[in-house]
Amino acid sequence: MNGIGRQLGFIVVMIAVPLVCWYYIFQPQNMMIDSINDDIRIRQEKLDEVETMAADLEDLESIVQSGLQAIELIESKLPRQQDVESILEQVWQIARTNGMIVKSVRSKKPVSAMVYMEQPLDVELEGPFEGFYAFMLSLEKLPRITRVFDLELAKITHLSGPSRDELPQGSVRADFTLSIYFSTGMRTASMESFR
Repeated sequence: MNGIGRQLGFIVVMIAVPLVCWYYIFQPQNMMIDSINDDIRIRQEKLDEVETMAADLEDLESIVQSGLQAIELIESKLPRQQDVESILEQVWQIARTNGMIVKSVRSKKPVSAMVYMEQPLDVELEGPFEGFYAFMLSLEKLPRITRVFDLELAKITHLSGPSRDELPQGSVRADFTLSIYFSTGMRTASMESFR
């Protein structure tokens, strides 16, 4: 039995060596290889994200440039503070051209609107509705930025007073706030940093 026992022992050792090697050497190595492969996959995904962001940055630069061009276009439509009076004169000339009578204009305190200023004016006009409509269309076509809000439009039902005797039938009274935006000549440092 000594020979058979040795042979069985040798067979057991021959079977045990690969199993022990697999359990203590190959299995930990496979786990480490899987871990390294996962790490490589994660890093590759991050590199792909960086490449995508780099491509987006090129697009972002063109977007910023188009935004700056839009800002320059808006700024070109903003008069300086000293030019607001000439804009008002244009507005009143448009009103007179369309048969409207300017009853009153009350200036309010200028309001800061981000980088620019807004000059609100309470306006009261009277005249034919067609003239008022044409006035609003002409006001919209001005090359300067203006805004009309708090508009109240009422039909004039009875004529009295020197100016109302001259108004045709179907005339209206319009009360609204007209805002004229203007530049103070100062720009923020953040706007300049984009250039």
